[in-house]
Amino acid sequence: MTSTTSMTSGTTAAPSPTVTAPDRTTTVPAVPHENTGARTTEAASLIGGARERINALDDRIIGLVQERLAVSAVIQDARITSGGRRVNLSREMEILGRYRDALGKPGTALAMTLLELSRGRV
Repeated sequence: MTSTTSMTSGTTAAPSPTVTAPDRTTTVPAVPHENTGARTTEAASLIGGARERINALDDRIIGLVQERLAVSAVIQDARITSGGRRVNLSREMEILGRYRDALGKPGTALAMTLLELSRGRV
């Protein structure tokens, strides 16, 4: 029979038991670190630091995407005000090619997402 225990904010779990690895001087948790999946404290620390860096990079990327959307809205507004179309397909093809060349096939999908986000903001 398995029981489920609910943890509330402010409580801490008991430390997981560790076993000594036969060919290492460090101990290995009997279960992976909860947040990282790592099996050593050193790896968990490395992963935690790297994740902080990724979060900071994601914040910057989100800010740049928001800036890109604002610039795209200015371009669309100018194009529409001058009697042109909202979307310039040849320019979009340029962007798709640029991302594909830099990042491969997944770059094309990323560019499509950016273009979709940018359309219709005016």
